[in-house]
Amino acid sequence: MNKTLQALIDLALKEDIGSGDATSISLIEEDVIGEAILVARHPYILSGVAVAEAVFTSVDANLKTEILEKDGTLLEPHKAFMRITGPTRNLLTAERTALNFIQRMCGIATLSHEFTELVKHTDAVILDTRKTLPGYRELDKYAVKCGGATNHRMGLYDRVMIKDNHVQHWTSTEGFKLPEAVRIARKAYPKLVIEAEADTVEQVHQLVEAGPEWILLDNMTLEQLRECVGICKGKCKTEASGGVNLDTVKAIAETGVDAISVGALTHSVKAADISLDLLK
Repeated sequence: MNKTLQALIDLALKEDIGSGDATSISLIEEDVIGEAILVARHPYILSGVAVAEAVFTSVDANLKTEILEKDGTLLEPHKAFMRITGPTRNLLTAERTALNFIQRMCGIATLSHEFTELVKHTDAVILDTRKTLPGYRELDKYAVKCGGATNHRMGLYDRVMIKDNHVQHWTSTEGFKLPEAVRIARKAYPKLVIEAEADTVEQVHQLVEAGPEWILLDNMTLEQLRECVGICKGKCKTEASGGVNLDTVKAIAETGVDAISVGALTHSVKAADISLDLLK
């Protein structure tokens, strides 16, 4: 567990425990030893077992965990995927924070898996976005990978992305043409991948000549996507975005785009139904 993730766990525990777990301190003797398991109520793609483990051991190093399934595994409902033994009081103190992490991560991994399954008959890959919970980006994007989807850029620093507001500023305030933005970005950051957004077929024609590695095709119809794929073939890769959901992703993939970005993987995911069951 790296320092950034440990700091996130420490923050989560601090906000939950505060001055102490009043209920567990009141009702459970300090020397009582217990055993618990983590189980899923429905089939989910597992993600975050190491994070949950770190939560328990951060509360009490005497809590011993046994990981029974690996991240990326399809969980069997009601079958334990982690066992925890040790002081019952501290085990229960860690319960909610551990679940908060792993429920979100399993939800993201499972939704990512659902999207990838729908496009696996094509060459398109499913990409995540920067629409992550603040502070949780590394975990959110790790969960996406557990579900079989692909990480897009981690932040503003690792790819040039010329998006709609950049285009608006560049073409109106500066008075330059869109291809010139690609050339200037290339000069400023020669080692970074450059991606530029287009919302019309005409913009795609302009951008292709400037040579970005990727063109983001935003909110285009299926017919427009197919046309743009033809324009870009052999010159740059294409990413479709906008209006992507489980009902539309298959048809979008079948247009021939190289990738489809899905903000919903992380920004509106439903937490998995996972619980801690105390056995003794």
